[in-house]
Amino acid sequence: MDTEKLQNEKYAANISSIKEAQLRINPHIHRTPVFSSESLNSIAGRKLHFKGECFQKGGAFKFRGACNAIYSLGDDQAVKGVVTHSSGNHAAAVSLAAKLRGIPAYIIIPKNAPQCKVENVKRYGGQVIWSEPTMQSRESVATKVQQETGAVLVHPFNDGRIISGQGTISLELLDQVPEIDTIIAPISGGGLISGVALAAKAINPAIKVLAAEPRGANDAAQSKAAGEIVKPQKVDTIADGLRAFLGDLTWPIVRDLVDDIITVEDKEIVEAMRMCYEILKVAVEPSGAIGLAAVLSDEFRKNPVTKDSANIGIILSGGNVDLGVLWDSLKSSSSS
Repeated sequence: MDTEKLQNEKYAANISSIKEAQLRINPHIHRTPVFSSESLNSIAGRKLHFKGECFQKGGAFKFRGACNAIYSLGDDQAVKGVVTHSSGNHAAAVSLAAKLRGIPAYIIIPKNAPQCKVENVKRYGGQVIWSEPTMQSRESVATKVQQETGAVLVHPFNDGRIISGQGTISLELLDQVPEIDTIIAPISGGGLISGVALAAKAINPAIKVLAAEPRGANDAAQSKAAGEIVKPQKVDTIADGLRAFLGDLTWPIVRDLVDDIITVEDKEIVEAMRMCYEILKVAVEPSGAIGLAAVLSDEFRKNPVTKDSANIGIILSGGNVDLGVLWDSLKSSSSS
């Protein structure tokens, strides 16, 4: 899509809102490092540039969007607080951003959320309210809290302020490594990949943007193939951060601007986590390692979209890993 058409499309965010987000959140966020490994370059047969969002405040990229949404609120709105429903990183991010702004955060968390992510919410002062582990339950509890408190909903991904905040990753990454010709990021609800794609393609229309998705939660790949949002009946993946479905604001951006979606098995995700730990010396959660898993997959190597990709930016989206679960998954993968 050419730059002029990109500017004219009516998406929930654009390069202007992303640049505004950068100005708004820069005093509060970390400009995360980019690092590389000759060992992984030789395994991949290309130069890999890892954007360390696992070192962001709150341990994940989600702080960018949450910060932008919360600092966008007028004082009269903010004083009543914010509410969100999330299984983890977004919950912690909203809690921390609300704490920095000095306002309450009501966090609806499904009962099956990883313990380490629940602890993060509590550490940052979020008020935990439990729901059943279904989207219907999460949303109905959130609505009830909104009605009772007057708090503003900060959706995990289907929100222009969130998409704009996540897009600041591309602004940083392409400033740090201008020669990047391909970016790969995880996809779930689509907030991250939408922001990344909007910003990257506005800066460099020729850049390739790919999403990485677990095969056991491949709604985005199915949606892309069908040309409309598809919601599978069953979702089964170790990547607890990648179990949501695309929203009506993220889907048009994914449909139009994401060049392809690479799906990988859970065992490939665990192997990529191991490589991050052993080679990069970085602990990443399953959702954070999936970009590396995708780049090392046969589907990526044989993909016509990536045949000329020489400098690949991989977003290590988060590092909030439950070490007990990680240890068990590593043991089971090595014994299988």
